[in-house]
Amino acid sequence: MTSALPPPEPRNQVDDPSSPVARFGADEPLMLDAGVPLAPWQIAYQTYGTLNAERSNAILVCHALTGDQHVANPNPVTGKPGWWTTMVGPSKPLDTDRFFVICANVIGGCMGTTGPASTDPRTGQPYALDFPVITIRDMVRAQAALIDRLGIESLFCVVGGSMGGMQVLQWAASYPERVFAALPIATAARHSAQNIAFHEVGRQAVMADPDWRGGRYLVEGTRPAKGLAVARMGAHITYLSEMALHRKFGRNYQDRSAPTFSFDADFQIESYLRYQGLSFVERFDANSYLYVTRAMDYFDLAAEHGGSLARAFKGSATRFCVISFSSDWLFPTADSRAIVHALNAAAASVAFVEVESDKGHDAFLLDEPEMFAAARGFIDAAARARGLS
Repeated sequence: MTSALPPPEPRNQVDDPSSPVARFGADEPLMLDAGVPLAPWQIAYQTYGTLNAERSNAILVCHALTGDQHVANPNPVTGKPGWWTTMVGPSKPLDTDRFFVICANVIGGCMGTTGPASTDPRTGQPYALDFPVITIRDMVRAQAALIDRLGIESLFCVVGGSMGGMQVLQWAASYPERVFAALPIATAARHSAQNIAFHEVGRQAVMADPDWRGGRYLVEGTRPAKGLAVARMGAHITYLSEMALHRKFGRNYQDRSAPTFSFDADFQIESYLRYQGLSFVERFDANSYLYVTRAMDYFDLAAEHGGSLARAFKGSATRFCVISFSSDWLFPTADSRAIVHALNAAAASVAFVEVESDKGHDAFLLDEPEMFAAARGFIDAAARARGLS
């Protein structure tokens, strides 16, 4: 259902979002890897379906870098459908007629969970760069506090792609007794040097924008829209494959039959990237982009366990299904195979599927029947083992 009213400004979604919020007071700090407590703090989330009497059918969906909690409902800022309606909903692989699906905005985000755009209670102004740097493990700690608040002792399944897949792996390592099944998609157990490099270029684009104002743009009434748009354009290229770019755009001109001999968007791919950049800045906070990309950079699950990825999963009773895509060069299949090898070394239960696709990293968000079939098969089998109908 659409509303006749215009969507609220993104700023309105920061402290009082249009979704449920779990609030934690000054006496309930979130201890961060940076060595500091965060308090008070809050986490915004959405739920779909019904929690059963045994509280055993809960699925946690973890979102990717620029996602949010609105996985299967219209986004309150853009009005667009949820970002994973291909996977979440009635009769979908994450069937909301059978399961209670939860998705939370990550710590450091900008859609209602405490982050750099949130109001610092000490000053009454946005945290900006006074917000502590966060990690994937911090995101998972915050989610665990939410799951506690919802009265759920263990999750039937934790699912996510890309940065969401990192959170899935962290959940399985940090809280193995609370994760019955884990489905990490298009992800890695550590961020590569190449991916850190791409993120640094994006961060520098944001910080080079004069309107960034040392991170204090909200207080000073500006917005580093140009820098954030360029960061998004660069990142978006990494989500696609050369094959997908050629199929969708090739060297086709945009609304013209010949070059203009200018720096206008002559080519369709240029116009597409500019649109991606401009639409992104309307829904995402620039400082959140800095913080969440940094969290991905710091992720190295093996380093948390003496350099051994297998040790991260030692003794785990969690069932795993790891999915990769053949044309994903951002998180290539080799990264997923490394996870599978570590799980095998830890004697964990693991299935592995490489989906043949020419859509690149973003394939996990798109219509990929082979991914849907693999996810559905894994979840159905896990549900039978869990005693869920």
